[in-house]
Amino acid sequence: MTLSLFKNFLIVITLMVFTVGCSYKPTTHYAKKEISGNVYVKLLVNLKDPKNSVLIKDALNDLITQRLDANLVNDPKLADTMVEVKLNSTSFSVLQYDDLGYNKVFQTTVSIGVSYKNVKDNTTKSLSVSGEDTFSIEDGTVISDTKRYESIKTASDDALRNVISKLAVQSFKEN
Repeated sequence: MTLSLFKNFLIVITLMVFTVGCSYKPTTHYAKKEISGNVYVKLLVNLKDPKNSVLIKDALNDLITQRLDANLVNDPKLADTMVEVKLNSTSFSVLQYDDLGYNKVFQTTVSIGVSYKNVKDNTTKSLSVSGEDTFSIEDGTVISDTKRYESIKTASDDALRNVISKLAVQSFKEN
């Protein structure tokens, strides 16, 4: 019994040494190599959907300050990194109809473009992310502006969650 316990102890210690020794780093560590320091965010407003464009900038600002620990600045002259964000497109598609043939369940798809420039070495990179949201409406009704707005916001949040991982991948492409 004690020999088995000793073997289990050795296995656990060995696994811990390898896990700690492998230098695991979260994706935000690598994403910070791409966007760091003082960051200026510029919104390129989608004229078809200006209200949701502003939502995307706010969500990206939160992502930059909370996940990347960068400082937002209001003057591009003070920036180490300049970021441009744009709502590329939004689309709605019907996923399900009711028994009478009315649209019942919809899917919103949002595409967001992010371009960023490192001011010091004057390199510019861009990426595109997309997100989705599924929602339903009452039988025979149309999509209200409120429902449309909420669905685009949810799909945009879904898309922006992918920004960190895409930034991390961009940092690996340099090496």
